[in-house]
Amino acid sequence: MQQSSIISEKSKIGNNVEIGHFSIIEDNVEIGNNVTIGHHTIISKGTIIEDNVTINDHTLIGKQPMKQQKQQLPSIIGRNTKIGAFVVIYSGAIIGKECFIADQASIRENVSIGNYTTIGRNAAIENNTSIGNKVSIQTNVYITAFSHISDQAFIAPGVITSNDPTAARSKTPIKLKGVNVEYGGRIGAGAVILPGINIRQEGFAAAGSIVTRDVAENIIVAGCPAKKLKSLPANQKLNNILT
Repeated sequence: MQQSSIISEKSKIGNNVEIGHFSIIEDNVEIGNNVTIGHHTIISKGTIIEDNVTINDHTLIGKQPMKQQKQQLPSIIGRNTKIGAFVVIYSGAIIGKECFIADQASIRENVSIGNYTTIGRNAAIENNTSIGNKVSIQTNVYITAFSHISDQAFIAPGVITSNDPTAARSKTPIKLKGVNVEYGGRIGAGAVILPGINIRQEGFAAAGSIVTRDVAENIIVAGCPAKKLKSLPANQKLNNILT
């Protein structure tokens, strides 16, 4: 631990922990064993970091939302997870074990991420979203609030999702509707998914699609607006790949 860092006496630090220069560990933080924290990193109060986690430089974990007065629950980072540089993880976010969070990613409050999941560089995961196990969300993806991404889903670079069907033109408050990607669902590079869309089990929206309707199970859609292209080939089905 570097003398330039500030570590609260109320925090609990495990064995073999490395903390870089000018980092701050706030009150009631719990850090497990064999954890590495880079330079200029802030771990906000109450955060729990499990064993064998790596957090790179200039990262902030446990950020409180600026627009909410209510104190959020602490962040939890699961064991063996690696977090890149300039990442912001808000309070109330729960990251599972053996995840990889790339540089400049943003993960908002009340987000849950399962085990073995990848969040790519500069990806943004908005609030009140759940992401399953073994999910790949790649570079520059935007996952809108109130979304659900199930296990084994794949979201290619540059995908944009949305949740406001009125595009901010409603006189009265509306219920925002995020996207729902079921088990093994996939979205190709640069696709746009409109509010409330369901991509059913192993459905696939091809690259560049504008998806205005639900994508059926084991169906590939493409185009603007997206329409059925063909059924999913047998050699792309997960049960033929994972066994």
